[in-house]
Amino acid sequence: MIIIPARIGSSRFPNKVLAEIGGIPMVVRTAMAVGDIDKVVIATDSQEVMAIAHKHGIKAVMTSDHHQSGTDRIYEAVQKLGLPEHEIIINVQGDEPFIETNVVEAVYHLTKKNKDETEIMMNSCYKNITNPEADDPNLVKVVTDKDDIALYFSRAKIPYPRDHHFDRYKGHLGIYGFTVKSLQMFCSLSAAPLEHIEKLEQLRALYHGYKIAMTEVETQSFGIDTPEDLERAVKYHRL
Repeated sequence: MIIIPARIGSSRFPNKVLAEIGGIPMVVRTAMAVGDIDKVVIATDSQEVMAIAHKHGIKAVMTSDHHQSGTDRIYEAVQKLGLPEHEIIINVQGDEPFIETNVVEAVYHLTKKNKDETEIMMNSCYKNITNPEADDPNLVKVVTDKDDIALYFSRAKIPYPRDHHFDRYKGHLGIYGFTVKSLQMFCSLSAAPLEHIEKLEQLRALYHGYKIAMTEVETQSFGIDTPEDLERAVKYHRL
């Protein structure tokens, strides 16, 4: 199942999930983009989002407005839906209206491969980005080991190229794969200091000693974090 967390009160861009692209709210466009892969549910804290989802024929679940992360929100939705512990859950952010199906499917297959690996709590993906792109703090960077297990995620430029030019940064895409069981484990962990500093929920898993498996993907999609990103998205949609 694909669950899209849709918090209405974004501090950087309030109500962004309802911002329209070509006359359709962003969160609805995201749900439509992945609707052919699996069942889709929107997990939200907003009655307005609930109403809009239902208007477009998309299932939605009302969740608390006190969650610290999107993953905590989708776990509440999973509990309300009564899903079994072996079911695979893909968390797709509500600000990814152009996400390609092959990207989400890559995370699904990685999650399925690792579903019995108890050390691996989460599965996700990255794309290769250039040195100038890596300067953007809204584009999260990840460094991995030889097996594509994440070592660290940061809004800063990592690794830092001290002695020479480097142009093979890994840009993290905010798509996560869990089983219901591993999702429950993640949400039972205390929030981590690093998570609060970087405002990156995946650092909770690393802080507590768990692994995050990564896979490389090719994508033209981009997340929408600012009003400027929305302007870019509207222009992109018109192409």
